Amino acid sequence: MNKKIIWIVAAVLFVLLAGYLYQTVPTESEIYTVKMIDNEGNETGTVQLSATHAGILLNLDITGLTPNGEHAIHIHEKADCTPLETFANAGGHYNPEEKSHGMQHPEGHHAGDMPNLKPDENGDIQTQILNKSVTLHDIATEDGSNSVFDEDGSAIVIHADADDHMSQPSGAAGARIACGIIKK
Repeated sequence: MNKKIIWIVAAVLFVLLAGYLYQTVPTESEIYTVKMIDNEGNETGTVQLSATHAGILLNLDITGLTPNGEHAIHIHEKADCTPLETFANAGGHYNPEEKSHGMQHPEGHHAGDMPNLKPDENGDIQTQILNKSVTLHDIATEDGSNSVFDEDGSAIVIHADADDHMSQPSGAAGARIACGIIKK
């Protein structure tokens, strides 16, 4: 192959790659940052949400969890992280399709159910989770995904214990130890 053909092929591949990245990397205005707080109101990190073709990608950067522990994380049905002691006003798991709880439940799972978090030896975690059951659109989409921006909003809640992904109604996940409001 001569050098001219190699340069042409390289240029075409570069243009294709740049176009793909431009379409798939969300702009800053398409990323929603959720500030997480603990039961004393202290900020414990952030969760960034961005839309993908497969659902919402959550980028977590959280501190102050149980070192080497395991914690449940869910999207809850209301944008309310009060009272601080319990975050009870966040309601139950986001479940617009009224399914059973648990990622392993044979009848499906709540839209807000997600895999457990496993922080490091310092109680910190930086990870990504893809939730295929929800969307960042203003209304429910044709494919059945549901918007976290419904009329009463949504929250992200981290629990003290792991989710067993089967027990009803919330997986025996324990107390709510961190909460963040999802908002535009």
